[in-house]
Amino acid sequence: MTESAIAPFDKVTMFGAGWCSDCRRSKALLDTLAIDYDYIDVEENTAAADRALAISGRTSIPLIVFPDAEFQVEPSDADLKAKLEAIGAF
Repeated sequence: MTESAIAPFDKVTMFGAGWCSDCRRSKALLDTLAIDYDYIDVEENTAAADRALAISGRTSIPLIVFPDAEFQVEPSDADLKAKLEAIGAF
């Protein structure tokens, strides 16, 4: 699902954690598509975890925030790729 975020980001930003299989899958897709993105580990940075919660209203990860101020929580590869294509990321 795509919704409006609190504040826009300059580039794609992913909030995730190393133990999360959905995070690893989304990160692999971003890497495969050669997307320039910031990765923020919510386990290592509790302030980032609070920020991710404030953006999405959920504790689910991955949270991927796009430069157009929209975000996706736990997106499928197809949904993530479609959004990246829509914003001209590749």
